[in-house]
Amino acid sequence: MLNPSSPITQPSSSASEGTPFLTKEWLEPRLVVATLVLIAMSFVAENQQWAPRLILLINIASYLTGGWFGLRGAIHALVEERVVDVDLLMILAALGAAVIGEWHEGAILLFLFSLSNVLQDYAIGRSRKAIQSLMKLYPEEATLKRGDQFVTIKASEIQPNDLLLLKPGERVPVDALVIAGQSSLDESSITGESIPVDKTVGAIVFAGTLNGHGSLELQAIGTAQETVLARVIQMVENAQDSKAPTQRFLEAFERRYAVAIIGFIALFIAIPPLFGVPFTDNFYRAMVLMTVASPCALVISTPASFISAIAAGARNGVLFKGGAHLELFADIKAMTFDKTGTLTIGKPQVTDLIPLGAETNTSALLGLVASVESHSEHPLARAVVRYAQAHGVNMAEVTGFRAVVGRGVEAQVDGQTITIGSAKLFTPPPPSEVQQHVRMLESAGKTVMLIQQADRFIGLIALADQLRPESKAVIASLKQQGVLTVMLTGDNERVANAIGKEVGIDRIHADLLPSDKAQIIEQLQREVGSVAMIGDGVNDAPALAVANIGIAMGVAGSDVALETADIVLMGDRLPLIDYAFQLSRKARRVVWQNITFSLAVIGVLVVSVFAINLPLPFGVFGHEGSTVIVVLNGLFALLILPEIARRRRERTLA
Repeated sequence: MLNPSSPITQPSSSASEGTPFLTKEWLEPRLVVATLVLIAMSFVAENQQWAPRLILLINIASYLTGGWFGLRGAIHALVEERVVDVDLLMILAALGAAVIGEWHEGAILLFLFSLSNVLQDYAIGRSRKAIQSLMKLYPEEATLKRGDQFVTIKASEIQPNDLLLLKPGERVPVDALVIAGQSSLDESSITGESIPVDKTVGAIVFAGTLNGHGSLELQAIGTAQETVLARVIQMVENAQDSKAPTQRFLEAFERRYAVAIIGFIALFIAIPPLFGVPFTDNFYRAMVLMTVASPCALVISTPASFISAIAAGARNGVLFKGGAHLELFADIKAMTFDKTGTLTIGKPQVTDLIPLGAETNTSALLGLVASVESHSEHPLARAVVRYAQAHGVNMAEVTGFRAVVGRGVEAQVDGQTITIGSAKLFTPPPPSEVQQHVRMLESAGKTVMLIQQADRFIGLIALADQLRPESKAVIASLKQQGVLTVMLTGDNERVANAIGKEVGIDRIHADLLPSDKAQIIEQLQREVGSVAMIGDGVNDAPALAVANIGIAMGVAGSDVALETADIVLMGDRLPLIDYAFQLSRKARRVVWQNITFSLAVIGVLVVSVFAINLPLPFGVFGHEGSTVIVVLNGLFALLILPEIARRRRERTLA
C-alpha cells in the first residue's frame, strides 16, 4: 500500500536527466501493464488449450508482476515493523484464489490492487510536486562582481558578502541586500503576494524571487543553503512526516483490524464446512470477504487529504508544519493576536516630541533619545532613529546600554544616565503634570515614552502605528465562524483599547510582558479550549510555544518564527490567517467525507458478499475504486479546483 509520508527530496542530477531504472516509481506502472498483458495471455491460452504447464507459468508470472511490490511491502511490515497490514490481506486473498484454481480472479485482484497504488502515487505525487516545484525557483547560475569585472558562477558557490549583479528577468540566487539600483520584484514564490514589490538601496531580496525590468547590485547575506526559500522547503519536507491525530489513529486501527480480519477469515474458512457447506465455495467467499473488508481507502483517506491541503497552503503563502497542526487548527476556539506588526502595520512613526521645561531644546532632546534607541532592536526604537535621521540630528556616543524587557531602555550619554520607557518603568511614578500629558496622548491611541535624565523628566515622545487595512475584515470573518478574538499587547490600556475597539476585537489585554501573554493563553485554554496565537515570533515566542497552535507573521528573516510557530505565514498578510483557518476546516470536512465514504463502501461490499455472492473481481473493483476515489477527492477538493479558481480570479483582475 502507498506510504503517503515519504519525504520530498531535492532531485539529483541523474533524476533530472531521466527517471532511474528499477526504482518503484519507474517499475511499478510497467509491472501493472505486464500483469494486464499476462492476464489476457492466460485467457487466450486457456481458450486455445495451450499446454497446462505453459498456462501455469503465465499465471504465476501474472502473480509475480501484479503482487511484487505488495509482497515486498507486506514482508517489510511483518518482519521489520512486526505488524500486519492490508498488503498482506491482498496477497493472502490472491494466493487463496490460486489454491482453489481461480488464477484469473487472483491475478485481476493483484492487477487492480497495484493499479490502485499507481494511481494513488500519481495523485499524491501531484500534491508533492506543488511543493517540490519550489526547488525550481533556484537559478543554476549567478553573475558575480569582481572589481570592474563580472563573471558567471554556480549559485551554489556564492559566499556571504559576495557582490552580485541581478539583471532584468533573472531570479535572485541567494538572500541579499540591495546596494545599488532600483527595480520591482515578484515575491509571490515566498510571500504569496501577487503584486510586485519595489526594491531600492537598503532593501532585502529573497532567493527565488523574480526581478522585473531594473538591474540591481546585491550583497549576499548568506549561501544558497541559508536562504528563506531553503528553510521553507525544509520545513514543508518535514511536514510530510508530522501525522495528524486522525491519521495516527487510523494507522493503529489498520494494524489491529488486519489481524482481526485474518483471524475471522481463518474461522470462516474452518467452521462452515463442518456444517456441510462446500469447502471450495466457502473458501472462495472467504477470499472475497478478506478483500472487500480491507481498510485501504479508510487508511489513505486522511494523509491524502492533508498532503493536498499542505501543498495548497504552501502555494498560497501558508506553511503548515505538518498534518497534526493542520487538523488541530480546525478546532481552535480562540485566536489571540499580538498588536504591533500583526493587527497593525508594525512601522510606528513619531507623532509628538514634547520637551518638559524651558531649558530643554527639542533638537537636543531628539538627539539624546535617538542616541540611546539606536542600540535597541525594538520597532519603536527604530522608528525614533528613522525620525532623527530624517531631521538631520546628530547622535552621541552611548555607553552602558541596558534594555528592560517590555518596559524601556537605559544608557549613559555624556556621563548622564538617560532612561527611556513607559510610565511603569519609573519609580517613583512621574509627576501629575507629566502623567496628564501621557493620558492625553494615549487617549488618541498613541504610545508614549518618557525621557528621564538622571532624576529629572526632560521630555516625552509619542508614536503611533496604523491598522492594517484588512484587520477589521479578518476579525469579523473569524467572529462570524464562532472564534473568540483576543488582543495581547505590551502597550498601555488606553492605546490597546483604541486599537481594539476600532478593529472589533472581543477581548483586550494590555500592559503585558512576554510571560504575561503566555499566562493569559493558559487561562483561555482552561476557559474555552484550543487557542491559537498570532505574533511576530520574537517577543511573542513564549506565547507561541504555549498556544495549541502558534502562528508566525512573516517568514522573512525570522528564525524564531520558523522554530517556534506551528504555522508560518510567508507574507505579512493578515488575510492568510483566515485562509489558513478555512483551509484547515475544509481539509477536516474532506477527511470525514472520505472516512464516511470508505466505511460505507466496506459495509456495502461485505453485505454483498453474503447477499448476492459478490464475485472477487467486482469486490476488488469496488475496494480499489473507493481507494482511488478518496485520494482524488482530497486532491481535487483541496488543491486542483481551488488552484483553478485562483487562476481564474487572477485572469479576471488582470
